Amino acid sequence: MFTQDYLLQSVFVKGEVSNCKYHTSGHIYFTLKDPKGTISCVMFAGNRKGLSFRMQDGQQVIVGGSVDVYERDGKYQVYAKQIVLDGAGQLYEKFEALKRELEELGMFSEQFKQPIPKYVKTLGVVTARTGAAVRDVIQIAKRRNPYVQIILYPAIVQGEEAVPSIVNGIHALEQLGVDVMIVGRGGGSIEDLWAFNERAVAEAVFNCSIPIISAVGHETDTTIIDYVADLRAPTPSAAAELAVWDLGSLLEGLSSTEAALTANMIRCISRKRDAIKSLERQLLRMSPTSKIRGYRQYHAQLGEQLEASFEKVLSKKRHSLELYVERLKGLSPLERLKGGYSYVEDENGRNVRSVQKVQEGDLLRIHFQDGQALARVEGLLEE
Repeated sequence: MFTQDYLLQSVFVKGEVSNCKYHTSGHIYFTLKDPKGTISCVMFAGNRKGLSFRMQDGQQVIVGGSVDVYERDGKYQVYAKQIVLDGAGQLYEKFEALKRELEELGMFSEQFKQPIPKYVKTLGVVTARTGAAVRDVIQIAKRRNPYVQIILYPAIVQGEEAVPSIVNGIHALEQLGVDVMIVGRGGGSIEDLWAFNERAVAEAVFNCSIPIISAVGHETDTTIIDYVADLRAPTPSAAAELAVWDLGSLLEGLSSTEAALTANMIRCISRKRDAIKSLERQLLRMSPTSKIRGYRQYHAQLGEQLEASFEKVLSKKRHSLELYVERLKGLSPLERLKGGYSYVEDENGRNVRSVQKVQEGDLLRIHFQDGQALARVEGLLEE
């Protein structure tokens, strides 16, 4: 009966969400209730594209889908295909329509996103004059960098005058030439945030030559300018942290860099000094004085070697001479004189070795071991 009833294939049920559970499979199980009754609902993962917010217990919603029987439990339930917050359904449809249109125009494309400057001097803020958003931005920005200049354009962020006020604020800060701009406000309902979903504001953000950070509502809130802006921050506080660099971290990083550079410089100087000392040693070895000193030492060594060689040769010659002397001693007449022999010379100093060399009356000189004697021949005796 349920499947054959055409009306039950497209129903809208309004009520309060309770027992909402997001399953790991991607399905969402919840119950809709009002003072008169309750009905179980399920949205399968394949239909999640029809859900633009995260469901929570206590929300008033309108669920569109079909009614059918869950055979295991024997009860009927709603199979949801789309879910909108009650009272905001038309706004969500308008939101989705504008989102699709701007996306088709390429206004969400990454190629048009401007980089956020790392070190900003002037920060522009377009938001309400009072409220938590502006206080958080100023407090966090000054805490991170007390020298940054903050220029606030006090815009109307809610109501009929909000759109032209926000657009004028963006144009005014662009003309002042701030480094980066934060556009946003604190949290609220979709009606409260709707000014940031208007085409005029989106076009002003897209056409701005200054990088813009969107910071509308809380982390779960999403507006059109979040897609158009150069960077989206989940909250105004986060926007201030993204826009303003942390001076303390910078100084700490500079100190670390300085220490690293100093250490590298010391190591480099040490290596250069070692290299210079090595070159000095090479230069000393290659200098004329060093070479002369080396040659002198070499010559001294050669002289010592020559003296040693000469002394060795001389010692050998002395030894040979001593042998010859000993041999000559055996042949020397003087040595024979020591044995009782004598040596005879004539008047002219010639050795007389035969009796035939002398005549009677010749004067002879006779050599003995201990002296000489002169003798005259008085007669010759032959054997």
